[in-house]
Amino acid sequence: MTDDSVSGDPDALAEQVREGELRLHELDDRASAATAAEARRRLLEAETDADLDAVGDYALDAERAADASIENMVGAAQIPMGVAGPVEVAGGAADGEYYLPLATTEGALVASVNRGLSVITGTGGADARVTKSGMTRAPVFRVSGVAEAEEVVSWVGDHADDLREAAESTTSHGELLEVSPYVVGDSVFLRFVYDTKDAMGMNMATIATREAAELVEDETPASLVALSGNLCTDKKPAAINAVEGRGRSVTADVEVPRETVEERLHTTPEAIEEANTRKNLVGSAKAGSLGFNAHAANVVAAAFLATGQDAAQVVEGSNAITTIEAREDCLYASVSLASLEVGTVGGGTKLSTQSEALDVLGLRGGGDPAGSNADALAEIIAVGALAGELSLLAALASRHLSSAHEDLGR
Repeated sequence: MTDDSVSGDPDALAEQVREGELRLHELDDRASAATAAEARRRLLEAETDADLDAVGDYALDAERAADASIENMVGAAQIPMGVAGPVEVAGGAADGEYYLPLATTEGALVASVNRGLSVITGTGGADARVTKSGMTRAPVFRVSGVAEAEEVVSWVGDHADDLREAAESTTSHGELLEVSPYVVGDSVFLRFVYDTKDAMGMNMATIATREAAELVEDETPASLVALSGNLCTDKKPAAINAVEGRGRSVTADVEVPRETVEERLHTTPEAIEEANTRKNLVGSAKAGSLGFNAHAANVVAAAFLATGQDAAQVVEGSNAITTIEAREDCLYASVSLASLEVGTVGGGTKLSTQSEALDVLGLRGGGDPAGSNADALAEIIAVGALAGELSLLAALASRHLSSAHEDLGR
C-alpha cells in the first residue's frame, strides 16, 4: 500500500504507526492535521481501550493548532467557559465596561468573581494601571574567574547600543530596554528586558537574546552555557519577579462604601481587613510564600485559559499582594500582580475559542498604540483578581465559604 493511498485513511495511518512504519509525529507529513489527529485517536483507542469521541469533537482549526500550538495532536481538551461582569474599569489602557471570560473546572469560582465584580460595579468601578512592562530572558555565561567576569560586565555597560542593535535586528516590534548583569563566581548572568508590545513576547525575547549573546561571546572572554540561566525567571517561583517584575506589573484598587460591604458582602470592613492581615500577610509570611493573596492565581489561570495565554505562567501570575484597609466610611482594597505575562497576539490567542474570548473583551490583535491591548488585558485581569480577593475574603470573614460551596453543589 502506497503512502498516497492511505493519506486520507486514518485507520490505515494508525496501522502504519502500530507496525512501526511511521512515527506519531510523521503523520502530519502524510495527511492533513485533522486526519492525522484522527489517526492518533484511532491508535490510542485500539491500544488503550479509551473512547476518544469527546476529544475528537472540537471546533478549533486543526491546521492552525498543529502549526502553532501543539504536536502529535489528537483533539482538544474542553474546559467550561463562563463569564463574569460586567465591570467598569478605569485603567491606563482599559476604559469602559467589560465582561471577563473565565475557563475553569472549579465550581463556584465564576460565581465568586461575579459577586466581587458586582460589588465593584456598584461602587462605580475599579481603577487599574500597568506600572511596569518588560519581558525578560537571562542567559548564563562561563568565565575563568571574577577578573574576566568584571571585564564582561564592563563591556556590557559600555556597549548597550551595540547589544540593542543586535537584539532588535531579529524583530520588527520588540525593543531592548535594559541589560542587568549578575556575577556568581565564574558565572555571569545577563538579564535582558524587552518591550514586546502586544505579544507576551517570550519567543521574541529568546530569539533576540540569542543574537545579543553571540555578540557578547565575540567581544568578551565569556562563553555561553545556556540561553536561559533561570534568572529570567520563567514559569518558576522567583523573588526577582516579585521585586523587578516580568511581563506586566499591574495594580487594581477600589473603595467600597461601608454600607455596601455590610449589605452585599454580609460583613464589615474591619473583619475583612483582619482576615486579610492574618491570612494573606501573616500567614503567607510564616509560610515563606511569594504570593501574599487569597487566590489570585484562580482568576489568572481561568482568564489565561480563556484568552489563550501560556498557562504555565500562572506561576508568576500568582505573585501578587492583596492589601485591605478599613477606612472611616469605606473599605479600601487593592491587588498588585508583579509579573503578569499576557499578550493579545501570537501563541494561543490565534485559536478560535480563545480569539472569540478576546473579542468579548474587544482586545483581539494588536492595539493602537502598540502594546495597549495587552496592557488593557492585564488591567482587566487585575480587576478580576481583585474581585476574587474581595469575594473570598468576605466569605471567610462572614464564615460563609463552606456554605457557598455546599449551595452550589461543589
